[in-house]
Amino acid sequence: MSQPTVLRGTVTAVQANFYRVQLKDNSGSLLCTRRSRLKKVGQRVMVGDRVLVEEIDFQAWRGAIAKVFERSTVLDRPPVANADQLLLVFALAEPALDIWQLSRFLVKAESTGLRLLLALNKRDLLLAADIKDWRSRLTAWGYDVVFLSVAQDEGINELEQKLQDKITIVAGPSGVGKSSLINRLIPEIQLRVGRVSGKLQRGRHTTRHVELFELPGGGLLADSPGFNQPNWTVLPPDLGQYFPEIRDRLATEQCEFKDCIHTQEPYCAVRGDWERYEIYEKFLEEAIAYKDVQQQQKDEESQLKIKIATAGKEEKEPKLASKKYRRTSRRERQQNLKDLYDKQSVNDLFADED
Repeated sequence: MSQPTVLRGTVTAVQANFYRVQLKDNSGSLLCTRRSRLKKVGQRVMVGDRVLVEEIDFQAWRGAIAKVFERSTVLDRPPVANADQLLLVFALAEPALDIWQLSRFLVKAESTGLRLLLALNKRDLLLAADIKDWRSRLTAWGYDVVFLSVAQDEGINELEQKLQDKITIVAGPSGVGKSSLINRLIPEIQLRVGRVSGKLQRGRHTTRHVELFELPGGGLLADSPGFNQPNWTVLPPDLGQYFPEIRDRLATEQCEFKDCIHTQEPYCAVRGDWERYEIYEKFLEEAIAYKDVQQQQKDEESQLKIKIATAGKEEKEPKLASKKYRRTSRRERQQNLKDLYDKQSVNDLFADED
């Protein structure tokens, strides 16, 4: 029986113009190129894409991606398609858990629209009473948390159940044990483990590109490139929906104004005594500043016009700010001459009368 010439799979890695595709039947993975017709139509191939592979050479385990199926979700950073959930990993100690930094990551994670899992590592470094306090606080925020210790192998089974049969993106600051966690979840791989900087109490980046790894119990895990702070790209009207506390309050009681940003407006259902309200106010200031920068850039772009250079490349040059610098049309010049002639004729007429 001959092998099929067309198979389905999932892209697990992208490097240069080559793609690693894990076959759907789990028979192995192929090193693939992309069909030129996909390039012509501008079809990008991302990690997580479900694709159709043809011209398969099973001796060399190579093939060509012929089709990219419709995506359910798309993220730009990290660039992953069809992800089901995002696993945000933080440490309870070494470095100490900072609720401002945690909230910044939570807001960014909420903005992706993906289901959010929160895992707090290094539980072995805290007392049971401290862990209970953190669980109570985070529950009030609206999050269900998995407390684990990679070093002591605690909480791993609970986390594995939540990752099964899903594409999960791992994110969080460096130095919290992300690479160590992935090494524990997938023993077949060995990621470089970054040591925490003793001076800065922050971890050094250890991951340079996005790659999907197959979990033993089913599912795929994407280790995103490490970063200390997520980029701020949240606009003021959207910020509130990224706080579960605000969503819960608005689910039972509405603000008086539809465009309420929950600061000084009267009869606001959100403003009140809850732990992260001060954080929300600070983030709102940053969101407003981000909006102002966006508007300024838009205004600057509106002052530029496209000029086609001789080489066929587009160039931008400033638009003329006032009409007085613009060249008048032929019709306008003729009308001005006619008005001038009529005015001169009237002046001559009155001059004759004098």
